[in-house]
Amino acid sequence: MHAIVTAVERIAGDPAYVAAVLAYAPPIARLEFGPRGAFMGYDFHLGPTGPQLIEINTNAGGAFLNAVLARAQRSCCAEAEALGARVSPPNGFDAAVIGMFESEWKTQRGSTPLHRISITDERPSEQYLYPEFLLAQKLLSKAGRQVDIVDSCEFRHRGGQLLVAGQPVDLVYNRLTDFALEDPKHQALREAYVAGDVVVTPNPRSHALFADKRNLVLLSDPEQLARWAIDAATTVTLVAGIPRTVAVTAERAEQLWTDRRRLFFKPAGGYGSKAAYRGDKLTRAVWSDIITGNFVAQAYAPPSERMVSIDGGPAARKMDVRLFTYDGEILLVAARLYQGQTTNFRTPGGGFSPVLLTGRAAA
Repeated sequence: MHAIVTAVERIAGDPAYVAAVLAYAPPIARLEFGPRGAFMGYDFHLGPTGPQLIEINTNAGGAFLNAVLARAQRSCCAEAEALGARVSPPNGFDAAVIGMFESEWKTQRGSTPLHRISITDERPSEQYLYPEFLLAQKLLSKAGRQVDIVDSCEFRHRGGQLLVAGQPVDLVYNRLTDFALEDPKHQALREAYVAGDVVVTPNPRSHALFADKRNLVLLSDPEQLARWAIDAATTVTLVAGIPRTVAVTAERAEQLWTDRRRLFFKPAGGYGSKAAYRGDKLTRAVWSDIITGNFVAQAYAPPSERMVSIDGGPAARKMDVRLFTYDGEILLVAARLYQGQTTNFRTPGGGFSPVLLTGRAAA
């Protein structure tokens, strides 16, 4: 999995790939201020031929919660550690996270001191993952920063500064799913970002380079990679590790419908499994929306399963693995257990699960 992440991050710096991606990205993504993007999320299914990268997410949720979960697991699993296993994340998670935000700041602001950080989303206290906003606030505050949790509509842009309640904000930890900052409610944040008056991470460029689902079309196409003269080792890793993905177009519609049982359909700008469909579950009504809705079709890579105990009895749950990364390096490994077509947090016995690393992974 780490090798696949490394290959993707290498491609993301290739000028030919960047030009291809920015050709269909919103114009704001062409702005480059330096930050790489905090808390990238690489989601994998584990299959008989090896891990398959299903999608990439900016502002990936769950890292802070999973760090707490892993620490709890570590305190009660001496048997696992005695067998040479360890729970992800390593004990240096807090320091790595603080270092990540400091690095994002310095790439744009150099040696200028960082004082105030705003963690933002729409109606943050109503978000399902609001508890981890509080954990992030606590951790970053311990590092000596002023940290507040801000509704994204509360920002104001005046006098070359992004303000909250009249106070200047230096860095925004962005949890919005308005990836290009297009919503009128986010005008102040957008204006400040475009003007370079605030550091935003992750930002529209991060999403364009990594998380737009159309990028998987390029990354899984060996002929395209060859045209860009990508080295053989990187090409082999990407083609083996990313299910073949194609754009859904009117020209391909008939063939894709015929092949739908072997495909998974996702909106190019989707997140959180919203409007994603297994092909064998499609109706004609949904299909009509897909062929006009800027979707991609990905070869279906079935998830593996784990057994859990529910009400004293065994039950199978589907599983995927998320690597939380920064600049290509792993910060934390977590799993998600679920039932149904896509990941969710409603399945009894499901949700986030800690990962025990063994053998080479634990070294």
